[in-house]
Amino acid sequence: MAKYSTGSGGGGGDGDSCELCGRSTGDLRRANVAGAELLVCSDCAPHDDSRKQSGSSSNAESGGRGEETPRRKRAAQQQARMYDQTKGDSSHWEEGTDYEEDQLPYLVTGYGDRVETARQDAGLTVEELAAELDVDESDVDAVEQGRATRAGVGGSVVRALEERLDVELVDE
Repeated sequence: MAKYSTGSGGGGGDGDSCELCGRSTGDLRRANVAGAELLVCSDCAPHDDSRKQSGSSSNAESGGRGEETPRRKRAAQQQARMYDQTKGDSSHWEEGTDYEEDQLPYLVTGYGDRVETARQDAGLTVEELAAELDVDESDVDAVEQGRATRAGVGGSVVRALEERLDVELVDE
């Protein structure tokens, strides 16, 4: 079977290869790895999530990796500290952009196609339009591709595109 299989395809689960690393062996066991039930070899058995216990774990339980739980705990603590230090401070994201002040409004269906068509009708390239509006080209691309929300495009960019291209993008 192929690497990283979910165990539901191929030879019905009776193959002789580890579904995690691909090694051929006759000694396979079932393991839950990242939510997938797999047949794994003894080398990959320590990745079995069902064998790991929260709290303290012995080296035998975690396949010789006794540092697993403390490492995860330290990572979570570090992430929480970073969040606490930066709460309300958007300066670490992008200089000059405060997303709380420049929220993306609700956009009409098909807003990306509208922007792309209007830009082309105006005879402009993405680069020219971005330069004219003094915005990042990646923001214009994100709007045209319909992924303004995922790209974190600010509402001011959308309003500038609306005004310059004379198109309706905001669903009010």
